[in-house]
Amino acid sequence: MQFYSYTLPSGAQLTGYLREETAEMSDYTIRPAVLILPGGGYERCSARETDPIAVQFLQAGYQVFTLLYTVAPAPLHWQPLIDAAGAILHLRRNAARLRVDPFKIAVCGFSAGGHLAGSTAILWDAEPVRSALGISGEEARPDAVILAYPVITSGVFAHKGSFDQLAGEDDALRAEFSLENHVQDDLPPFFLWHTVDDETVPVQNSLMLAQALSEHHISYELHLFPHGVHGSSTCTREVNTPNPHAAAWVGLCTEWLAETFQYSLQ
Repeated sequence: MQFYSYTLPSGAQLTGYLREETAEMSDYTIRPAVLILPGGGYERCSARETDPIAVQFLQAGYQVFTLLYTVAPAPLHWQPLIDAAGAILHLRRNAARLRVDPFKIAVCGFSAGGHLAGSTAILWDAEPVRSALGISGEEARPDAVILAYPVITSGVFAHKGSFDQLAGEDDALRAEFSLENHVQDDLPPFFLWHTVDDETVPVQNSLMLAQALSEHHISYELHLFPHGVHGSSTCTREVNTPNPHAAAWVGLCTEWLAETFQYSLQ
């Protein structure tokens, strides 16, 4: 495995975990990529949603990247999304060097990072993002989206802290960041999972997004597990959230992504 590091103009840190190029596995020189966006309420980037997640996708055969995006000073406004979209743009523009398939880039986000991941697919054409990155097309939009216990709505079921960090007291901006209201046709496919008794980010966040995706005929897969604390990551002892039943999300997700990208090591 090779490590890769790149600092975005904002100071956000992109780290890559790249499978080696070898003649013994010549059919897998170019691989799909997964960009991981950890949670942390837009106040920090959670360590247990970086490396432990990256290992799972590495094992499944992907080139994997983590992004420590901007979390200060608040209110952050569009900066985290500019970071995430900029990271996708960087992967596409450097696909050959990174041995990445530029047409198979997935984004995987947790909690507030799930909001950010969803934003890369749903708010990809926002003017502040396009202006900051100097783009006019879909270069910075992902090809698949994985959301784990995501922050979605700024309404009744909001995780208030995340929207405080993003938008402060700007009600119009809070509404603009409420993803369920901005789903449109021709989005990439989504994989979502949540626990029903999540006391931090209510399960209604995933349900509201799933409903909006259904209304726009967007392909998605949704898994709800009855029990589990927020921020469960891989649901293992390593990350201090052992939950063998909910841990099934990892296998379900990698199966879904393999089918979505028509990519498998088998």
